[in-house]
Formats: sequence, structure tokens, C-alpha cells
Amino acid sequence: MSQPIVIDHPLIQHKLTIMRKKETPPSLFRELLREISFLLGYEVTRHLRLHNIDIETPVAKTSKPTLAGRRMCIHSILRAGDGLMKGLLDLNPTAKVGHIGLYRSHEDLHAVEYYFKVPPHLDERFNLVVDPMLATGNSAIAALDRIKQAGAKDITFLCLLCAPEGVKALNNAHPDVPIYTASIDERLNEKSYIVPGLGDAGDRIFGTL
Repeated sequence: MSQPIVIDHPLIQHKLTIMRKKETPPSLFRELLREISFLLGYEVTRHLRLHNIDIETPVAKTSKPTLAGRRMCIHSILRAGDGLMKGLLDLNPTAKVGHIGLYRSHEDLHAVEYYFKVPPHLDERFNLVVDPMLATGNSAIAALDRIKQAGAKDITFLCLLCAPEGVKALNNAHPDVPIYTASIDERLNEKSYIVPGLGDAGDRIFGTL
């Protein structure tokens, strides 16, 4: 099993600790998530391709690098994925956005799809799938299944926290997809919540506790 790439920048870890606190209000939780996703985005997009174009500065003509190919696509797993997406769009405002609506069945914990809308030409884009939590891995696996069916090839998964169980499941289902995260936590509890975790990310983002 390949291990996730843990981005352990001190500012990310500091902000994440504040997010974990149960008394942190939704407004601060959202702001911190946006800030962390902006910082995570630097590492996740490090391999984006460049090509040189001719430009003219106030001093001279020159040839300098710019992003090559079609704009990247950020795929948000609804609803909590939108919390990560906003910071990533601050970093790369020209990125395209896809939405994958999934909810976890209370009976068997499997992901149930209720919405899917993505841009065209996914096979020519860098596809970043985002969800704050990688717990059982069921939602992430379902989302990756769908964007691969839509043609995506160059894919990375980004989460705020992950559990070893979710990492194993995602690696087994999609061994070609690297995982980036801010933390690998201890385990899942009997309700499939990440321990110590931060609770339900969606509820904490939108104040629906």
C-alpha cells in the first residue's frame, strides 16, 4: 500500500489543530479550511506542466513559462468538498469545477450518487478530487469511478484528514491515484468516524450539527 503524501507545513498543522477543537465555530472553521486548502494547493499542483511564451516586459522582450494545456479541474465531492474547493480556486481562479453529489447510506455506509456534473475533455486535464475526510473511502472510490468513466486519466485525491482504513480501500480500488493529506489519523470508530478527527466536516462547515 502506497502511503499518502502528508503535507506537514507548520501553518497547516497549526490551523488544523484549531479546526479539530469542538468549540471552534462554523465561521472560523470555514475560514481555516479555506486557508489550509490554499496552502495544500501549492504542493498538489507542483507538477503542473509549463511551456514558454513570448512576452514583453517594460524593459525587454523575453520568453517565460506559463501553464500548458487545458485548465485543471477541481472535482468537489458534495457537500463538504466545497470547503476545500474555495481555497483552491483562490490559488487557481481559472480552474474548471466539477461536482459529484454523494451521501453515505446509513444502512451499509456505501456511497449513493445524487448529482454528477463535470466539464468536458477530462482526459486532457489535471483532475483534483477533493473531500475533507477520507474515512471508509467509499465516497472517494465512487467519485473516482465516475470521473474515470468520464475520461479522466491524470487524477489526484486531496483530503484534510484520512484514516488508515480509507487509505487502504482507496489504494486497492485506485492504485494509480496519489493521495495528498494534512494528517493520517489513528483509526475509524464503530460509527466510521475518524479518530481523533474533527467530527463531521460538512456539519461543521455549514453549522448543521
